[in-house]
Amino acid sequence: MPKSTVKKTRLFREVSKLPDKYVKHNYLKNLRGAMRGFLEKNEKITRAQFQFMLFIYDLEFFTISWASKEYGYAWGSLADRIIYPLMSDDYIYKHFDKLSPSQTAEDHLFRDETKYNYRVRYALSQKGRMAVQRFYNSL
Repeated sequence: MPKSTVKKTRLFREVSKLPDKYVKHNYLKNLRGAMRGFLEKNEKITRAQFQFMLFIYDLEFFTISWASKEYGYAWGSLADRIIYPLMSDDYIYKHFDKLSPSQTAEDHLFRDETKYNYRVRYALSQKGRMAVQRFYNSL
């Protein structure tokens, strides 16, 4: 890649922005300040919990085992440090609880999960979605 050329008049400036044709919007430039402001307003949520809420924002539901694998946390620490505290504050809820799948014989024959080993599906609640949306608007 060729070295960029800078006008001599900009030589002694402390900063020079790239033209808008190269970088349209840089919303993440305000990430640190927006995160700090959000966490000050919502004192019950930790930074790790909020980052997990950002991670699951586009999901309809998830299991703890899938989330721990994709998010890179151990199953126990994700559940104990992030998911269960968010559930107690009503940011996450159980979308499908245990013993929820269909009780028909066909479902039990053709699925790996029975009513006894069915994993709970969690989802971001409306309160959690609104909190993430407020954060996105502040960016």
